[in-house]
Amino acid sequence: MAQIELTPGRLVQLHSAGAGPPRYSDAALRMVKTVHTLAWFSIEACMAYVLYAGLARRSDRRAAIAAAVVAAEILIFAGNGFRCPLTQVAQRLGGEKGSVTDIYLPRWFAHNLPVIHVPLIALAGYLHARNLRAGRLAHTTPREAAAHASSR
Repeated sequence: MAQIELTPGRLVQLHSAGAGPPRYSDAALRMVKTVHTLAWFSIEACMAYVLYAGLARRSDRRAAIAAAVVAAEILIFAGNGFRCPLTQVAQRLGGEKGSVTDIYLPRWFAHNLPVIHVPLIALAGYLHARNLRAGRLAHTTPREAAAHASSR
């Protein structure tokens, strides 16, 4: 027979006699998936802005802030062995095993996010490097610009 344990400050745990470790409620798992999906949309909005700003030749403070958000996500993902930390949380709460069970996205899309993002990140880096290089050249004297052009 299952027993429900309510502990202040903790999630609801369902216990079954001899059935292994306790399972957390489905509501807790849905909350993790919802939070992860919202975080993903926020980070994707930053990535979209970084690409837009690069294409529009706007390498400004706003683009730098958006790029910092994307870079933080990359560092967290890489630092966790190229797995999102929320995947482990979802699995501890009883979610399916696998890397895409903790987010509300189509499975094929979520599974291929790293493959999709690497070229986009490289493109954004190229665009902003181009913009910054052009900005430096625009602020040089004609003599410095000529010297730079002849050194190529």
